[in-house]
Amino acid sequence: MSGSAARRAVAVGGGTGLPKVLTCLLDLGFETAAVVTMADDGGSSGALRRELGILPPGDARNCLVAMADPASPLAHLFQYRFSGEGTLGGHSLGNLMIAALADMESGFPEGLDAAAALLGSRGRVLPSTLEDVVLTARDIDGGLVVGQAAVATSPTPISWVSYTCACRPAAYPPALEALRAADVVVIGPGSLYTSILPNFLVEGMPEALEAVRGTVVYVCNVANQRGETIGMDAADHLIALQEHGLAGSLDVVLVHDSEANPVGGAVEAVFAGPAVVDRMRERGVRVVTTDLADPADPRHHDAARLATALREVV
Repeated sequence: MSGSAARRAVAVGGGTGLPKVLTCLLDLGFETAAVVTMADDGGSSGALRRELGILPPGDARNCLVAMADPASPLAHLFQYRFSGEGTLGGHSLGNLMIAALADMESGFPEGLDAAAALLGSRGRVLPSTLEDVVLTARDIDGGLVVGQAAVATSPTPISWVSYTCACRPAAYPPALEALRAADVVVIGPGSLYTSILPNFLVEGMPEALEAVRGTVVYVCNVANQRGETIGMDAADHLIALQEHGLAGSLDVVLVHDSEANPVGGAVEAVFAGPAVVDRMRERGVRVVTTDLADPADPRHHDAARLATALREVV
């Protein structure tokens, strides 16, 4: 790192992949923020949306914990999940705490900031929108799928996603500001249609990404998800992003080298052979292929390998 001011990085997405990226960026010395989807309507987050009328806290919670002070005694507690079939069954304590803080602070973003202060988080978590959005999709057969959880578990691959509202939901202004000020933006890894793209269905988000003066990196998933992206190769993932408004905005794509490092087992790797890489390069991006899979769980990225790859490109 050079100069006195820290470089700024923003990670965009949701799900389980984003926390790994946030940890990598913090370890690389970036002043880091997360922009997360508000489309989640399943599990604990979905129940709290329906019962309390709040925005879904789950993805935000995972990011706050990833950026928490390593010595924070609350980080582990935030991830505690109640068992059983009762009222609290399936809820994480962190989700309930964020819901309480949002009520006490009279706003969801204010509740996230209060939770960040409790955890000693080293960066902010910013919703991409504050509107109560409902994700809808078309599968490859033309069928309509409504709701993020339903899209994520669709038995038929998805071809397009949007929101049910007649106009695009408004962006949360600090999320736009964070993107415009970023030296580096990392998109993904995460569920393509339910964690990543929902952020860019928000008014102003694709334009803010296009205005980024620094490097925009897309971290492609190691493995496809049953239904949602089954059968898609790495070029297909890139094309889906570009067709949903990100054409011309992505500089680098990090891809697991599935030919040299097959993941094996029942996992369907996101294939990235030479012909696929050529298709991606023809679409105006730099492609970096390397071994990114976690040996213990080849569906996901290995944190150390991802950190090494990000260091080389940013």
